[in-house]
Amino acid sequence: MKYSKKELQRELTLPQFPLSAKYDIEWVNENEMGPNSMWLVEFLLNKMKLRNGMKVLDLGCGKALTSIFLAKEFGVKVWAADLWIGATENYQRIKEQGVDDLVYPIHADAHSLPFAHGFFDAIVSIDAYHYFGTNEMYLESLIRYLKPNGQIGIVVPSVHKEFDSKVPENLKPYWEPYLFTHHSPNWWKELWERSETVTVQVADTMPNGYDNWLKWDKTLKEAGILKRNGDVEMLEADGGNFTFARIVANKK
Repeated sequence: MKYSKKELQRELTLPQFPLSAKYDIEWVNENEMGPNSMWLVEFLLNKMKLRNGMKVLDLGCGKALTSIFLAKEFGVKVWAADLWIGATENYQRIKEQGVDDLVYPIHADAHSLPFAHGFFDAIVSIDAYHYFGTNEMYLESLIRYLKPNGQIGIVVPSVHKEFDSKVPENLKPYWEPYLFTHHSPNWWKELWERSETVTVQVADTMPNGYDNWLKWDKTLKEAGILKRNGDVEMLEADGGNFTFARIVANKK
């Protein structure tokens, strides 16, 4: 099934994400590295308090779509840090979107960040934190870059019911070890609270998260423009356990 540009835009415009609807779907798809990061960051920011001029770290920003969104929609200054995508490549995208006065691309490892302690008003991470933040010690090392009472928020792939030590039978054909990092909101809440460095304000899942994830990948696949293999078969085999978790906390 093929879609015209207009039909594709309409199909992937959801009332749940009115700010994301402003952005060209083909551009988002061209630069995405997973499920629609615009939807995920908009979901996160419904529970964060960003103001014009704030300094924000976008950790694991990928191709800087979320950083561009933050700058355009909230007028914040964003340090767009990623290990896999080079700063020069991201800078070109940022310039093309006209926010090079607000977004500063950085090539950095999440475990070795080149920032001053207490520099940021907020830290966000979209569809990335599970790759580097499941260690009990990581939050404590990251939170030092945040001002007192500053906010930190993440959205990550999640599950309603935790996996045990065995791979679920229905997912064996699609299983990769990193899927064990897909944890429930309560798992993340307990992990963060053990650090005693933050007060968790929100730990929940995206309404219709599974449906949104499947709709994004399936529609792009039907349109013939899904660049990666996508998660359609895995999600359909899963049947609804996968979703997205949102965790928001304040530094003590």
